[in-house]
Amino acid sequence: MAEPSKDDFFHKLTAFTRFEGVTDSANYQPLPGDWLIAIADIVSSTKAIAAGHYKSVNMAGAGVISAVLNALDRGDYPFAFGGDGALVAVPPSGEERARRALAAVRGWVTAELKLDLRTALVPMSAIRGEGLDVQVARFSPSDHVSYAMFSGGGTSWAERQMKAGRFIVEALPARVEPDLTGLSCRWNPIKSRNGEIVSIIAIPGDDGNGPKFQQLVADIIAISAEQSRDGHPVPLEGPTPALVFEGVDMEARASAAPANRWWRRLAIDAQIALVWGLDKFGVKTAVFDAKIYRRDLAANSDFRKFDDGLKMTIDVDAAHLARIKARLDEAETEGVGRYGLHRQDSALMTCFVPTPLMRDHMHFIDGASGGYAMAAMAMREKNPPEMAVGA
Repeated sequence: MAEPSKDDFFHKLTAFTRFEGVTDSANYQPLPGDWLIAIADIVSSTKAIAAGHYKSVNMAGAGVISAVLNALDRGDYPFAFGGDGALVAVPPSGEERARRALAAVRGWVTAELKLDLRTALVPMSAIRGEGLDVQVARFSPSDHVSYAMFSGGGTSWAERQMKAGRFIVEALPARVEPDLTGLSCRWNPIKSRNGEIVSIIAIPGDDGNGPKFQQLVADIIAISAEQSRDGHPVPLEGPTPALVFEGVDMEARASAAPANRWWRRLAIDAQIALVWGLDKFGVKTAVFDAKIYRRDLAANSDFRKFDDGLKMTIDVDAAHLARIKARLDEAETEGVGRYGLHRQDSALMTCFVPTPLMRDHMHFIDGASGGYAMAAMAMREKNPPEMAVGA
């Protein structure tokens, strides 16, 4: 990533390295009052997933992060990937660039992925005017990347306002290509090793985000941590490269104009074959070691996050899943929390890799058959729509 700009709120936050720290309020600091929340989601994402477009849905969500961060010169800004959407916290100096990036990526998703992307830019003044807040923490799963955690109710409120048609950023009238440099989708779905890949969303209940909900989050994290690598869906050595080119066309659409896509597809095909060959035969180049890249990929992945609630896509066996579900059911009965989960046999990875020669590449994990979007739908089916997250 580029050197932080003068808007270095996130860069200055002290990072915590154990995920249990998401429940510690001391790790969070309020987002500056003149910042904004750039937010987006796919309309009717569950229908798109049911039609088999789960990779496109994830690509659109990651594309929002890519477009906004690239527009802001890849500065160190807080963001969160939600499967069928995303958010990025933006300083006032980046407001117009972020607005243009949202408008451009909205048009690109419509034209290239055939999906309807909602986009909005919500000022912190509006969030705090409702008595809510956006508190941000910095979690570092490895030495090379950090991910933002959000609490305070503000991002959930911003999402609801977007869905109600407020603060909307419309697509530009003329097609303008967003800068999606680094956005890729080259990895095959990653099969479960423990039993099932389970995407979980748990949000506060009637009592709000108080000690009881924090204890619920701590309990779920503790149960999943009993699995190997805390339930991480990606093995320690990273996914195994394969000569499969399913995501090439989608990546070419993100990185090249229509006239140049044929050549871009060939270039991506060649890169996939090169990485496969280097890994298979254990060959290192002067600047690239496939095995280090794979291990970094696993370490840098965001399979757990907190965005006004716990979101996890974990690899668990039946016994641990039963304990997690029993704890969530108990909390729901007591009004402490609401939840949804979705079970599948593999996880899906979408990546933001500005350059594979650096070790700060980021990898967004979701369930391969809808993950977070389907978990959100399951939660909506049990609870009033206005209380659920997702689309």
